[in-house]
Amino acid sequence: MAEVEEEQQLQNSSVDQGGTDEIITEGASVVRGELPQDDAGPPKVDSEVEVLHEKVTKQIIKEGHGQKPSKYATCFVHYRAWAENTQHKFEDTWREQQPLELVIGKEKKEMTGLAIGVNSMKSGERALFHVGWELAYGKEGSFSFPNVPPAADVLYEVELIGFDETGEGKTRGDMTVEERIGTADRRKMDGNDLFKEEKLEEAMQQYEMAIAYMGDDFMFQLFGKFRDMALAVKNPCHLNMAACLLKLQRYDEAIAQCSIVLAEEENNVKALFRRGKARSILGQTDAAREDFLKARKLAPQDKAITRELNLIAEHEKAVYKKQKELYKGLFGPRPEPKPKSRNWLIVIWQWLLSLFHMLFRRKTRKDD
Repeated sequence: MAEVEEEQQLQNSSVDQGGTDEIITEGASVVRGELPQDDAGPPKVDSEVEVLHEKVTKQIIKEGHGQKPSKYATCFVHYRAWAENTQHKFEDTWREQQPLELVIGKEKKEMTGLAIGVNSMKSGERALFHVGWELAYGKEGSFSFPNVPPAADVLYEVELIGFDETGEGKTRGDMTVEERIGTADRRKMDGNDLFKEEKLEEAMQQYEMAIAYMGDDFMFQLFGKFRDMALAVKNPCHLNMAACLLKLQRYDEAIAQCSIVLAEEENNVKALFRRGKARSILGQTDAAREDFLKARKLAPQDKAITRELNLIAEHEKAVYKKQKELYKGLFGPRPEPKPKSRNWLIVIWQWLLSLFHMLFRRKTRKDD
């Protein structure tokens, strides 16, 4: 296994170029787009309404970048879909963690309106589309999966992850093994270049696209040199995604990407380090220490790992000192009790009573 990079590289800034010593990450090949925050219904959008077709309108939620896909481009999108009249959500690729592969101009009939919308988008763009039933599931609707009412206009919240201009409308299933691996590798290298330019969101889109080409069904069929070639492209993308997410302060997502790698190779030092870093920032000190200790056992000379362990120790020492001072104030020596003030009415009464007894005894002695 390759040595871990020096401190500055290991801490969020390095990208994995890939190699045959990388790991197997089957079961983790789905593209993981950012889940929309509001899952109660279609998003409320204030942007200008753009008419794309008599039956398709668009409102931009988040701007994208670059060019728009042309006819026969292979697009990867995440989307949620609602029947407008009932507000019933019938599809959600974010929740299913599986993007849709859509070839512009070769889409299914019920995806016609969606394809018109995607054709107007840039990579990374998110938009809300209103599609008339004529370009969606039609007058009859769909009574299987997805379940869509008859003559239902559809609302789509769509994010274009990215696209490939194949020029011939090839889906992943129609590509040869070499074509899929080559396309994914180009995406990974493009992502690395964008990472170096600090274009992190754009870099992640390239890594997501590369992972999409290395799907579980595809990996399951590979063996020998082709499997090694595919893994050398696919696996570094998860680690590079984690590096981007750390810099974007999206620590939970970084942990998830590292965990994907560690589920298949528990001794991956980079995955352990980056997950430990994210956990440490989130205050998950015990879990972070566990990751760093395991990473140090595998790479005992690495200075970055030792530094992170020292930071955790210093933090815990400072916390203990503060707690000790706090407890000292709460449970310090008990103050001396103040003398109780005497009740002067009782004192006077006791004095009068003593005087009365003394006078009574004198009188008694005289009488005797």
